[in-house]
Amino acid sequence: MRISVITLATVQQQRASRFYQAMLGCEPQHDRSGVIYFRLDGCSLALYPREDLARYCGVASTGHDLGGITVSVNLASVDEVHAVVERARRAGASVVREPGDVDWGGHVAWIADPDGHLWELVFNPRRAGAID
Repeated sequence: MRISVITLATVQQQRASRFYQAMLGCEPQHDRSGVIYFRLDGCSLALYPREDLARYCGVASTGHDLGGITVSVNLASVDEVHAVVERARRAGASVVREPGDVDWGGHVAWIADPDGHLWELVFNPRRAGAID
């Protein structure tokens, strides 16, 4: 399993985008849901409006629910999403959002490790077999 995306919850997304564009020296890519991505070697950095990210994860945007950073792993199939969720559950993770289809066409689950760090386990049919 390889980390695909590190997502930062942003308060001012455009300000964050300008900062990372200048720091990383690469152009951002926008998706239709409003997330801004920077393609890096081996993974992507995503900038997601804080309230929207919390809603997508299924947690509160304040307090300890959303720490401000999430890690995503793109998996090869819907079945693999379910298998990794069960393996994580047995290892002590809390399942924040049970696996299910999402409006953009993927299949997603959210887990929290024992310290509360959020992980997105995702099958994206448009990226099946993709490295990044």
